[in-house]
Amino acid sequence: MTLTIRPATPDDAETIAAFVRALAAYEKLADEARATGADFAAALFCEAPKVFCDIADVDGRPAGMALWFYSFSTFAGRHGLYLEDLFVLPEHRGAGVGKALLARLAKRCVDEGLPRFEWEVLDWNRPAIDFYEAKGAVLMRGWEQVRLSGEALRRLAEEAP
Repeated sequence: MTLTIRPATPDDAETIAAFVRALAAYEKLADEARATGADFAAALFCEAPKVFCDIADVDGRPAGMALWFYSFSTFAGRHGLYLEDLFVLPEHRGAGVGKALLARLAKRCVDEGLPRFEWEVLDWNRPAIDFYEAKGAVLMRGWEQVRLSGEALRRLAEEAP
C-alpha cells in the first residue's frame, strides 16, 4: 500500500462532497449534508480561501480527507488549527490513513508555531474517541458546543445596531 497526503485540488471537489455525505450518514446527520462539489470548489479554491483540505491517497486513489481552517486563541494570542472533518473510507480504516492525516496537520501546527490543534467528536462515537485518545488528544470535558443558525440566527441579526 502506498499512502500519500496532499492538498486537495479543484478536481477533488466532488470527492470531498461525497466524503462529507458519507461522514454525515455515519454520524446520523445525512439530512443536514447539503453542500455540493461546487460549494466546496468555491470555498476551497477561491482567491483567498478560509478553509483547506488535505486528501489521503492510497495507491493513487482518494481514501480519506481532513478539512480544516485556522482558529484563534485569545488566551494564547495566537492562531491554532481547527479540524472540521476527518473522514476515511471504511475499507481503509485501521491502515494508518486517519493517523497520517492527523499527523500531517500536527506537523503543520509545529512548523507554523501554532499552539493548538482542536476538533470535536460526537460523544457516542467510541471508536473515534479511542483513536484520538490513543494519539494523545484530550477531550475537553465541561465545554459544550454552541450553535446559532436558521431563524434564531436571523432574529438575533435583526437586533444588531
